[in-house]
Amino acid sequence: MLWRAISEDQPGPKWAGLFAEYWPDYKRWWLKEGEGVRPTYAQSRAALATHMPEIVPLYENLCELAGGSDHAARFLSFYRPPPYLAGCSQAIWPGKEPVLVRNYDYNPNAFDSLLLKTRWQGRRVIGTSDGLWGLVDGMNDAGLAVSLTFGGRRVVGDGFGVPLILRYVLQTCETAQDAGAALARIPTHMSYNVTVLDAKRNYLTAMMGPDRPAMITHAAVATNHQETVEWISHARFTSTVERERYLLQRLTLHRDPQDKFIDAFLKPPLYSTAFSAGFGTLYTAVYRPRKLEMEIRWPGTIWPMSMDDFQEGGRRVQIPGAASIELFALSGGVLRV
Repeated sequence: MLWRAISEDQPGPKWAGLFAEYWPDYKRWWLKEGEGVRPTYAQSRAALATHMPEIVPLYENLCELAGGSDHAARFLSFYRPPPYLAGCSQAIWPGKEPVLVRNYDYNPNAFDSLLLKTRWQGRRVIGTSDGLWGLVDGMNDAGLAVSLTFGGRRVVGDGFGVPLILRYVLQTCETAQDAGAALARIPTHMSYNVTVLDAKRNYLTAMMGPDRPAMITHAAVATNHQETVEWISHARFTSTVERERYLLQRLTLHRDPQDKFIDAFLKPPLYSTAFSAGFGTLYTAVYRPRKLEMEIRWPGTIWPMSMDDFQEGGRRVQIPGAASIELFALSGGVLRV
């Protein structure tokens, strides 16, 4: 898998180039259920203006860079996108230093594999890109880190794709308390667990869903279910209960040093190579919000980044077991729902 790190302070030619590169694949995915089931441009922009008005000027700027087409603008709104799911584990290290660690478990053929650093609207943000301006994990220059896991529920409703919600949180919030308030009020189209950690080591996990109010908890661990397991086959397939139990034991019984705690994410039961069944662990991310530092880790490899020293470049990594995903796709497997 080829990873890239790209920095561009303001939306410009680099971002436009990324859009041109990724858009054909995203467009096929966005239209796979037919154009008619996706909200219109007017509905999409109105939803953004209602729930995330601060980033509407940024959205409009990106739409212009994307060419201004109706489809592109509707896609970039992240409003009621096609449903999708993933695995993932995330936890906050119990030591004094605020550290958020997460595994991202997904299909390597449907992933941006892109670290993006921006200074949009005056706020520096670094993180793992999804949908070209959304994020599946990231951190801002106020020392707020955020990460998501799928919530393990089938319900699809009226709301936004969660990667844009994470972008909004990092563009507009500075503390865990700020982030919790935003996560509690912004509608999501599927169920997700979003964990936030700030520079003062305040943290929370928001359990969000389209059919009920968000639950703001003090959980330091999130896997792929919420209060109870509702989608039993998905829970069994992803071992979400076992991973949660494992992490809770590490938090309460082991009190691992930081490196040992991080290393646990690169081994079973947290680390998954089940690509032949749909998705496995694509990377481990480590965020240190007090130091404004982050890392992307793979077995035997660490790619360090920081807010003040973000080096553009590329890195080709071998993902254990990922080659089998091609065989799965050829056999007609469905990797997104």
